[in-house]
Order: sequence, then C-alpha cells, then structure tokens
Amino acid sequence: MLDARQFAESQKGRVPISASVISGIAAYIDSVAILGSGAVVYLWLDRFGTETFSLYIASVCAIWLTIVMIFQFSDLYRFEAIVRPVANIDSMIVAFLTGFFFMLAAAFAFKFSGTMSRLWFGTFAITSFSVTVIARLVMAFVVVRLARRGVFSRNVIIAGTREHVERLVRRMERSRQSFVRFAALFVDDSSEPLIAGYPVAGSVGDIPFYVRSASVDDVVIALPWSEEQRILELIDRLRELPVNVYLGSDLIGLRLDFNKPPDHFSGAPIHSVFGHPMPGWAVAIKSIEDYVLATLVLAVLAIPMALIAFIIKLDSPGPALFKQDRLGFNNKKFSIYKFRSMRDGEVPEKVTVQATKDDPRVTRVGRILRRSSLDELPQLLNVLNGTMSLVGPRPHAVDHNEHYSKQIRGYFGRHRVKPGITGWAQVNGLRGQTETPEKMAERVRYDVYYTENWSLFLDLRILLQTFLIVFTGKNAH
Repeated sequence: MLDARQFAESQKGRVPISASVISGIAAYIDSVAILGSGAVVYLWLDRFGTETFSLYIASVCAIWLTIVMIFQFSDLYRFEAIVRPVANIDSMIVAFLTGFFFMLAAAFAFKFSGTMSRLWFGTFAITSFSVTVIARLVMAFVVVRLARRGVFSRNVIIAGTREHVERLVRRMERSRQSFVRFAALFVDDSSEPLIAGYPVAGSVGDIPFYVRSASVDDVVIALPWSEEQRILELIDRLRELPVNVYLGSDLIGLRLDFNKPPDHFSGAPIHSVFGHPMPGWAVAIKSIEDYVLATLVLAVLAIPMALIAFIIKLDSPGPALFKQDRLGFNNKKFSIYKFRSMRDGEVPEKVTVQATKDDPRVTRVGRILRRSSLDELPQLLNVLNGTMSLVGPRPHAVDHNEHYSKQIRGYFGRHRVKPGITGWAQVNGLRGQTETPEKMAERVRYDVYYTENWSLFLDLRILLQTFLIVFTGKNAH
C-alpha cells in the first residue's frame, strides 16, 4: 500500500479550508467594503452636521443589509461564485442597484430625501460597488493562487470499483478545480498502480488505516448504487474517522450534470439534470437589456435607417425591407426583418439558398449592406416586438432547421432562448455561409454553450466584440 506517512509529511503547512469558510470570509470582506465606503465618503465630503450623522449611519446599514441579503439569495456566496467574480458581476450589479433603489424609495416614503446629500448617495453607490468588485477580484486571485500552491486545498480519497473511480476522477478533472487534490484512490482491483495518472493506494478495506496515518479531508464512495448493503457497511466504518464522507453518483450520473432540485420539491431525494437557461431574475434582466438598448439604438439610427431604405429603393426595384419566416424561441415561427440586399423575386420560395461570396443575386447596395452587417438593423424591430433578442443564436431558415436537425444531435437546443441579432458563434468567427455540416455543427456547439452559460456580462462582451467585428466584414457575404 502507498505510504500514508510520507504523504502526510508532504502536506505540512496545508490549511484544509472549506467552502463555508471561504463564504464567511467573502461576506466579511463585502461588509467591510460597503460599510467602509459609506464611512470614507462621509468623512471625505465633510459637509454634514452632527444632527444628520445618525441618518447616514442608518442609511449605510440599511443598504449594507439589503445588498448582503441579496448576495445570499443570489448564491453569490457560493464557492464557485467567489472564485469566479467576473462571471457573476451581472448579479452583483443587480444587487447593488436593488439596495440603493430600496434606500432611495425609503427616503422618499419617510420624507428625508431632502435631508440626505445626493452627492454622498451617488458617490457612495459608485465607490461601494467598485471597492466590492475589486475586493472580490483580489480575494479570488489570492485564494486560487494559494490553492495552486497547495496551501488551501482539500485532500480527497475516492474509493469504489475501478470503472466508477476512473470516471469520477476524469469528471472532476474536467472542472479544473485547484482546491481538490486526490490523496489516493482505493479500488476493488488494486493490481494496476495507477488510475487516470493517480496512484492506487490499496483496496477499499485499507481506507481506515490510510486516513489515520495521512492528512485526508474527504472520502467519496464510488460504488454502484445497486450494492446498497456494501455502501452502508463502508459508511459505518467511515463514521469512526475524522473525515467528510460523500456518496458519488452511479454511472448515469457521471454522464449527466446533476444539481440540487428547487425548494418546491420539499427536499425530495431527486436531482436536477438541467434547468431553464434563464431562471429567476435572469429573464427580467435579459428583457430590460433588450428593450432599453434596442430602443436607444433605434432612436439613434432611425434617420440613417430611413436613408438606407431610400437608397435601396433607388438602387433596384422592390421593397426596402425583406421578410422571411424563421424558427425562434421554443421552435415557434416568426417573421424576421432585414434590409433587402438581393434583387426582388430572385430568392427561392421553397428552398433557401445561402448567400455566397460574389453572389450574383446580391445588388450593389446589398453587397455593402451585407459586408457591414447593416442589413440586420431592421431586426431591432424584432427585438421590440419580442420575437428576437439583441444577443442569442442566429435564427436559420425554416428548411435549414429541418435539414440540419436531422444531422446534428441536439440542434434544437439553440432554440431554448430567443434568437439574436448577434451571438456567441458569430463573434467567434462562425458568421456567414456554412458550406458543410461540420461548420454548422461547430456553430450549434457555440450556440448551445451560450444558452447554458448566459450572463449579462457575456451579452455585453458579445455586443462589444460585434461592434469590433462588423468593421472588418469577415465572413459576411
């Protein structure tokens, strides 16, 4: 068996920090950032009398409590959210806006808005948010750095059948979690010294001796769930050891992503395989993003769009706008709007042919519009009528959907959200013509990634990248 004492010696200086400890530290840092910002801004402005001092103290505390509670309800104190602050910055923005708007509403309701300095309120809002974000970034950097150096880590043992252990190890490796270190593996058949590159320390029966000799935090049992009696016997033996014990999923669970079920199931022993791509407040945030930005852009571009329509009419006979049926959210059919870029009457009615480079059907003005993506601007109307979003998978022609859905597994997964004027696939070079099923499959892969990883930050990133890309005209015909 692997020398447990040698492993224990190598782990000196390690702090077996848990996710709950990290969460507590994060809550403390957030509190210091918010409360400290309120105090510093108050002292910095130095324009208030002592008679209003208690009002500012109460305001700062109310805002702090509101934001911290929203952070808790928004899962911003989960370990994953703490070590990945950038991916969760949209939730932080919503929490701060809610906290400060709540305070503003209270000020008007209790008629002390005239007493409170608007300069202090605005400066406090900007400062507290900025300091909190910076503190979170610094904390994430420090924690991840220490984890990679082995200071903050969890030593984990996995025990079970060789197949279950190997699949679980490879699954955990894909998450690239620096905080988990495999101390050793224990399997029924310990004849082979390695599994997925990690040492096999012995058989399942050797675990108690190893744990008593080495520095181990967690033990994960990876046995088939059909072996109920054996699992219960092993758990009874592990109860005597100072470790956390977890039951790994059966083989089907190692192929799927299980999550905690929502509270309306009342603690039933079930797992969530996947959920709605935009749960809870995400739908409201996405709608606000779409309607506000689309209205602003349309107001700015209304005159240029009218001018484009006029030029199209001058260049070739036919309507300025082109309308075509597409499949959108939940496979529902809708009409998409574009500036007409082809000669009127040359687009087939039954079979949609993708535009190619130097396509003879494209007009002179249409070529410029397509190269600059200006032909997509009328889709702002689709955003305002609720059939499209600013960002999302690009909608394909109906016959293309029918064709590719038979060739690409999970093709319609891209329809779990509203289609977009621009998308994750487009900013990653997958614009324009898709000549082969392989190219379409790659585009679908990016689209599905977007549906499963949506965030306000990701949308803003895509919009920014789109503005940079449209000037190059890459892949646009």
